[in-house]
Amino acid sequence: MVWSTPMIKLAETLSVSGSYLARVCRALSVPRPERGYWAKLAVGKAPPVQPLPEFQAGCLLEWSKGTVLPPLNLVRPAPSEPVRRQKRSAVVTGTHPLIRDARHHFQNGRPVDDDAYLKPFKYLLVDLTTSAASLDRGLKLANDLFNALETAGYPVTLAPPGQRWSRGTVDPRAVQTPKQNDYYPTLWCPSRPTVVHVDADIVGLALIEISESVVLRHVNGKYVREADYVPPKRSRYFVDHSWTTTKELPCGRFRLIAYPPNWRISWSAQWEEKKGESLSARFPAIVKAMKGIAKEVAGRQREAERQWELELAERHASHERWKRQDDKERIAKSVKESRAQLDQIITAWGEVRNLELFFQGVEASTSALPEEERARALSRLALARSFVGTQDPMEFFLDWQTPRERYRPRYDQDGVEILPDKDEEE
Repeated sequence: MVWSTPMIKLAETLSVSGSYLARVCRALSVPRPERGYWAKLAVGKAPPVQPLPEFQAGCLLEWSKGTVLPPLNLVRPAPSEPVRRQKRSAVVTGTHPLIRDARHHFQNGRPVDDDAYLKPFKYLLVDLTTSAASLDRGLKLANDLFNALETAGYPVTLAPPGQRWSRGTVDPRAVQTPKQNDYYPTLWCPSRPTVVHVDADIVGLALIEISESVVLRHVNGKYVREADYVPPKRSRYFVDHSWTTTKELPCGRFRLIAYPPNWRISWSAQWEEKKGESLSARFPAIVKAMKGIAKEVAGRQREAERQWELELAERHASHERWKRQDDKERIAKSVKESRAQLDQIITAWGEVRNLELFFQGVEASTSALPEEERARALSRLALARSFVGTQDPMEFFLDWQTPRERYRPRYDQDGVEILPDKDEEE
């Protein structure tokens, strides 16, 4: 479209601004004409149309009006030729685009307790779950990890919208058991997962501060750690009205989770800090293992897609079986209701005929009566006819509905689906 219509006209057609449409092209890695292209095209000196490049990490595959575009600092420019991953000779340093401005958004979030996990208002953020006390360290760990992956040629971005990628389940507990602790039922979760692109495969990444079971004491409407609690000076009339409970609280150590961005797959690879060590010391080994993890993720993705296709096929087959069974039941019901209506018509027909024969018999019997009695009998007969009313048995029969009029079968006797006629569709 951008090579067949000037950007200004195309933007008006799509009801967007020209600068916004340029951002859309940039996010989709769609090359667009340079300045003066249309003037050169008018005189036959325009350069050839640039081909659409291969998919690159961080680029969108589709866009529709209303889709939130990634910020410009997260969008990679469209290359003039296909880009292939190469080992970089220089080490990537500095602040990664996903970490830039993240600290501000994490600090300005929903009110939480001092020792609880942060809940920023913004959801289009790097996948980091941490407390306020460990925020700076968590951001530094994420930045160092992303730079190490970028140095190895593995770009780290937010998952593009419209790809149905989902974030894996995150359990912050130090001791993970099948039963989830309900103390943090609503941990903050980003709207799109953070992913690393390993060649043509993607792996989701989540960095989370580990929580440990801590004994807390409820004092004056607040919970304090039992280790920090100083009981008041005892006296003769002292009564301690506080109580203790156990809750999960962030402990300052971090866990890195690599997972398939597919909610149907529960597999993940995890690296956890031990007391007295930093996760950054394991980044070289993590980067080295990322290629194998990507292959594992790709294999599980293919298996999940295969299982999903089998599940869809079973759903379709189950729905088809239900349709056929429902068709049989509806046919049987239409036959039963049609026969019941016909029986009622026959019964009503007989009653009408008997009633008419009765009236005719009474009228014939009046001929033998004296004139005065005969007039009185005919008068009462007219009253009886008006009281009962005139009924035509043929009306009952014409109102009868056949089984096919009640329900049109979907399948014939051989089980072949009957396609509706055009007149019936209209």
